[in-house]
Amino acid sequence: MTHTLKKSLPHVVLLSYLLVILFPFLFVLFSSVKKDNNAIALNPFGIPQDFVFSNYVEAWVNAKISTYFFNSLYISMLASVVSILLASMFAFAVTRMRQGKWNTLLFSLVLIGMLIPNNALMLPIYTIVRKLGILNTHWALIIPYIANAIPFTIIILAAFMRSLPREIEEAAVMDGLKAPGIFAKIIVPLTVPAMVTVFIVNFLGNWNEFLLANYFLSNDELRTLPVGMVQFRDQYQMNYAQMSAGIVYSVVPVIVIYAILQEKIIEGVTAGGVKG
Repeated sequence: MTHTLKKSLPHVVLLSYLLVILFPFLFVLFSSVKKDNNAIALNPFGIPQDFVFSNYVEAWVNAKISTYFFNSLYISMLASVVSILLASMFAFAVTRMRQGKWNTLLFSLVLIGMLIPNNALMLPIYTIVRKLGILNTHWALIIPYIANAIPFTIIILAAFMRSLPREIEEAAVMDGLKAPGIFAKIIVPLTVPAMVTVFIVNFLGNWNEFLLANYFLSNDELRTLPVGMVQFRDQYQMNYAQMSAGIVYSVVPVIVIYAILQEKIIEGVTAGGVKG
């Protein structure tokens, strides 16, 4: 009996934790299909009696959620992909190419980039963006997002690349491959699990980012979903059902991406420990 209790206790704890995490989302999900504010107020945590899916249509069309949604998706995807591309080339150079002390120096500079708080860079970033003439454009977010993600991405990819055996490159050199070929045909395919992991982390950070998007974009047609949700709240502050529908829209892409890539994410998280 004691052995069974000890064996089931971790599962009970994890299940309790899962319920605590999912509860706010279930509350929003149920609220998004309720008829109006009265239905939410009378039974805030219960399953709706009548499912009103028109809230999603109203939020998508009338509240410009569609515009904000695709702006966030485009910016987050592009910034995440470019940051992985640049960081993977840098990580390959400092881990697989013999440059002596320069590798250590360059990698140390990357580590310094992670020590500076993002909020402390708001004013310098704004100044640079304004001088470049890209203020109030999507590039005002894409370029800072890429720069912000590169240090973290390099550290993760470099750690993964160091675990790859040198014999793979030696065999590739014997086959006549140069550094670009080794990177594209050997290193990148082997590093896909780690790339997927950092892609999810970077995508989440870009998708949820609010400060830069709020200050650098003044055109309503260019705004991202987090900023648009704030305006949605101000505009529809008495319609919590439609607001909840908008929140669900903001969660769906993250769930879909994780569901599709979850196996690669697990591989990326565990591969370093297994190879070590």
